[in-house]
Amino acid sequence: MNAEPSATGLWAAIPWLVLFAFYGLPLLHVALSRRGGGWRPPAGSRCPFGPRAGWLVMVLMLGPVGWLMFAVRRPRPASNRQTAR
Repeated sequence: MNAEPSATGLWAAIPWLVLFAFYGLPLLHVALSRRGGGWRPPAGSRCPFGPRAGWLVMVLMLGPVGWLMFAVRRPRPASNRQTAR
C-alpha cells in the first residue's frame, strides 16, 4: 500500500489548512477589524489590556466559538443619561 508522493503531501497539508482556517483567519479578522475596539484600555480601567487584546485572547482560547462571539456581538448603545449629582 504505497501511496503516491504527491497524494501524501496533500494529506499532510490538511491539518495545517484546518489550523489556519479555524484559528489563523479568525485571529487575523479580529486583529484587523474596525469593530475590535482599541488596543489600549479605556481611561480609568484597572485592566492593562484593551478590548481588542481581550478579543484576541478569547479567539485564541476558544477558536471558532470565540470568533463567532466576536462576529455576532452587538455594540452597546451610547448612554446619553446625565449622572445624578
